[in-house]
Amino acid sequence: MKIFVTVKLKSKDNKIEKIDDNHFLIFIKELPVKGRANKTILKLLAKYLGIPISQLIIKSGLKSKRKIIEIID
Repeated sequence: MKIFVTVKLKSKDNKIEKIDDNHFLIFIKELPVKGRANKTILKLLAKYLGIPISQLIIKSGLKSKRKIIEIID
């Protein structure tokens, strides 16, 4: 299953807004330095979906605000 994510940086809080079943808007405090933002995104998404972080992989958009994240079973 693929999830499409748009990221908003420098937010007050870390939070997720669900747009529809496969599209999410994620607000994070982190800056995109040394992959910290991507790690935060994966942690938030794993917690939101109730799955282990090891089941999430960023398929595209490692350096972009728009990402495609795949959930592995």
